[in-house]
Amino acid sequence: MKGPTPLEEAAQAYLSHLVIERGLAANTVASYRRDLDRYRSYLAEQGIIDPRLIQKKQVRDFAVHLASTPLGEGGKPLSSRSLARILSGVRGAHKFWLQEGMTSSDPAATVRPPSPPQRLPKALPAATIARLLEAPDRSTPAGLRDRDLLEFLYSTGARISEAIAVDLDDLVMEEGELSAVVRLFGKGGKERVVPVGSYARAALEDYRVRARPSLASAGRGTPALFLNARGGRISRQGAYLILKKYAQAAGIEEEVSPHTLRHSFATHLLEGGADIRVVQELLGHAAVTTTQIYTRVTADTLREVFAASHPRAR
Repeated sequence: MKGPTPLEEAAQAYLSHLVIERGLAANTVASYRRDLDRYRSYLAEQGIIDPRLIQKKQVRDFAVHLASTPLGEGGKPLSSRSLARILSGVRGAHKFWLQEGMTSSDPAATVRPPSPPQRLPKALPAATIARLLEAPDRSTPAGLRDRDLLEFLYSTGARISEAIAVDLDDLVMEEGELSAVVRLFGKGGKERVVPVGSYARAALEDYRVRARPSLASAGRGTPALFLNARGGRISRQGAYLILKKYAQAAGIEEEVSPHTLRHSFATHLLEGGADIRVVQELLGHAAVTTTQIYTRVTADTLREVFAASHPRAR
């Protein structure tokens, strides 16, 4: 009958240390055991059954393996927190083995969890955006406000916190002009001036003339542009619920949030040929590298169109 491998013995020694010397709870030790079993199984596939043979490359490759292989519940990739926990246990084991003289080095000391892949923003197609913007009932003050809010978010690319902070004095609507401009105050109070398109301007004028006075009459007076039913400044949660309401009414199955409109604003501008540095200024990004994520979205769209249209693309 085969005895335990040197790595199995080393793992058991570490687990015993956690129980006896550190006094960890049984459930915690069981989690460490599962994580070390996963580590040992991975190393065994590489032909490594002795802790003295483990090098930094194997630890690093294990971290990459964890981040890229569906291992979690339901076949989903591990979360960043779970990945960090597993590697913490691996580092603790290697540190213990070095201290106990079971190995002559600690290959895991400088290995950190790999950065999670950057999620691409999700933009809604222009036709879907149009359905969303047409959903509010413009025969009521609340419906006019809601239409204005949605048009404003999509026209300016404003963060929801920036939109609800807009005061009447922040708007500049010159007589006879189709568009307007608005002052937005971004992160750190940084100010920028953003154009408001003709559709959003029309919605703004409708709201300010036909709806805002009615809403304001319920409150004590506020300079805020967007008001709630009590006549006060609308909240982030209130704006979020408005968006969710009309996304559902428009039959939009995709996940929609205020940031979805900001993503759509940027993506549609780039698809229309806007310079990335102009989009950077409109979004209020401090560095163009933050804006460049949208170019990847646009590139994906271009690849899809190319694959579907070019006779020799596939």
